Amino acid sequence: MPDALKTYVRVVDAFNRRVGRIVMYGIFVLMGILLYSSASKMMLLPANWTLEMAQFVMAAYFLLGGAYSLQLDSHVRMDLLYSKWSPRTKAAVDVVTILMLFVYLFFMLYGGVSSTAYALKFGETSYSAWSPYMAPIKIIMVVGIFLTFLQATSILIKDVATAIGRPLA
Repeated sequence: MPDALKTYVRVVDAFNRRVGRIVMYGIFVLMGILLYSSASKMMLLPANWTLEMAQFVMAAYFLLGGAYSLQLDSHVRMDLLYSKWSPRTKAAVDVVTILMLFVYLFFMLYGGVSSTAYALKFGETSYSAWSPYMAPIKIIMVVGIFLTFLQATSILIKDVATAIGRPLA
């Protein structure tokens, strides 16, 4: 494999590993928001922002952690035949399936960029009582999808290298 591809894989993997390890602690932010929500309801002073903020934090946690999850190969896989195949056969099949992931991510990214542009242009807000601006979570959505796209490209490069018998070390 060319050195440029090896460098791409190394840089993308390292970056997504760092982002994933940082975002992993977002679960504590989510727990804090939900704990505050419960406590404020017990004191009969419910906050109107907690439910929506918890949804935003969960979306950021899920989307920014997606590339790291893909990198760790911790996503769901039907393992009826896959576990019995050789590494080269697995890599060849993964090349085909990751191409389908690219199609999905392309449409998600296209829609995300379009939706984010709309939110920025018109100052879109949520239809709730709190009515927060939607642009920040939509920007996070686009970044998360883009990082997943970069990670999928890294995995494709590694799978092609394995399939042709020259795995990256």
